[in-house]
Amino acid sequence: MSARPIPPRPGQGARARRLAEILRVDHAGELAAVQIYRGQRAVLDGASGRERIAADLAEMEGHEAVHLARFDALLTETRTRPTLMAPLWRAAGFALGAGTALLGEKAAHACTEAVESVIEDHYAGQVAELADREPALAAELAQFRDEELAHREHAVAEGAHEAPGYGVLAAVIRAGCKAAIRISEKI
Repeated sequence: MSARPIPPRPGQGARARRLAEILRVDHAGELAAVQIYRGQRAVLDGASGRERIAADLAEMEGHEAVHLARFDALLTETRTRPTLMAPLWRAAGFALGAGTALLGEKAAHACTEAVESVIEDHYAGQVAELADREPALAAELAQFRDEELAHREHAVAEGAHEAPGYGVLAAVIRAGCKAAIRISEKI
């Protein structure tokens, strides 16, 4: 189920403030995603018998890096500051990636599945919100959402739901992502 779009706020500059929130939180999310994959790769790269997952993680990290570069450019274009939480999200993302990879490949995939489930819903809400007033940005976000969805589907196909303690692990990761979204919009 997609998040309902946030209605435009009244007042002068409200649209610009909302756009800044959207760009700030999306930048933070892509920054964290890159770090999650880097943390997973720090554990799994070079491990005997794990070449396939290492290659998958590198490819997905590359997609996230493209998204991050686009949000870097959008922040610059719109003179929007990134979240003040970026250093914490960078460290937390790496730790989450490394921690889940240490639990095994299926746990690493469970991490991806949980994160991308939240992000897909988050992007869907933004696409609906921006479709009329920022159609070019909405189209970009829809493309990013589709790429995140492909990551999620890949993680499920690779056994994300078979990870030990999947229900608890996924719930904690989803809750953390939702909290980070709310915090990053404002701070």
